Amino acid sequence: MEVKYPEIHVRLVGTDSNAFSIIGTVTKELKRGGATDLDIEEFQAEATSGDYDHLLQTVMKWVTVEQDD
Repeated sequence: MEVKYPEIHVRLVGTDSNAFSIIGTVTKELKRGGATDLDIEEFQAEATSGDYDHLLQTVMKWVTVEQDD
């Protein structure tokens, strides 16, 4: 799977497994990483179009998710 913004790294540990917190964290990092408003809207629409598993798959499609070592 090709990541749309591989240079943007997001750590999901500490988001309390809350979908809104995850979306907010990724949105903040997309903005910081220079993503366009249109891309951010597209990410948010895709992330909220399914269940929790779909949200996580969408996040991994858009940014690099850092693993907890």
